Amino acid sequence: MTISYNSSLQKATFFLTGFQGLEDLHGWISIPFCFIYLTVIVGNLTILHIIHTYVTLHEPMYYFLAMLALTFCLSTLPTVLGIFWFDSREIGIPACFTQLFFIHTLSLVDSSGLLSMSIDRYVAICNPLRYSTVLTPTHIVKMGLSSMLRSALLILPLPFLLKRFQYCHSHVLSHAYCLHLEIMKLACSSIIVNHIYGLFVVACTVGVDSLLIFLSYALILRTVLSIASSQERLQALNTCVSHICAVLLFYIPMIGLSFLHRFGEHLPHTVHLLMSYVYLLVPPLMNPIVYGIKTKQIRIRFAKKFEFVKSLRGFR
Repeated sequence: MTISYNSSLQKATFFLTGFQGLEDLHGWISIPFCFIYLTVIVGNLTILHIIHTYVTLHEPMYYFLAMLALTFCLSTLPTVLGIFWFDSREIGIPACFTQLFFIHTLSLVDSSGLLSMSIDRYVAICNPLRYSTVLTPTHIVKMGLSSMLRSALLILPLPFLLKRFQYCHSHVLSHAYCLHLEIMKLACSSIIVNHIYGLFVVACTVGVDSLLIFLSYALILRTVLSIASSQERLQALNTCVSHICAVLLFYIPMIGLSFLHRFGEHLPHTVHLLMSYVYLLVPPLMNPIVYGIKTKQIRIRFAKKFEFVKSLRGFR
């Protein structure tokens, strides 16, 4: 049956996918997902609270980290738990397109945030005397707003490009959430415009961001290697370890999921589903862990918070 978005706006739906064949175990499967969601929310909100509370952390590097933690909190999707708890697989096309818009927009904002953090490391290591004049609060706000504006404007056409189609193929998605690359494959007309625009968006955002991040670290490495003291070299590189880990944890799942959609159609459905969860949950889950372990200032404040909680329990 052919379903048109324009003629059947309220009735047309897609169906999200859980672990097929394991429906009876969805209640048990939801337990680790609940733990992951709780860790994501609590961990990233704790980072936001620590940066807000301690004046010594009111520096560009931590402002960018706060932006990243905020977008990670917003990017979590409770619809995944809805599938496990209530078998709530049905999602209307308007809701699906709205979800798609926010997923892709926040993903591009995260990419911009990682680029901003690499610029911060570049200026701090290569031009330390200009650090306070280059990365002023005004410039940081402008960088944050421009990244959100760029991401939203580039993703905004996607729902309207999908709105043109009639969907005559299966309405069952292979993920627990909506993605542009998958939905457009369900259309029964030419999707060449969506393909071209999708590649254009990726090239203008993730492509440019990753290239600039690579160039910034190439310049950082050149500067670090020119330092005479090996101890100072290690200290300089150590300030970049957390960010490098965050970059890898963000881009590897994104690239992996993209390749899987384009070249992995022959692979089992479970592979697609697991990769989609890795893409959605691993970056926000690992962000507070990476920065909590590798960043001394954050680690110390984390420890103080836990000591304070323990003291309250002892008092009770």
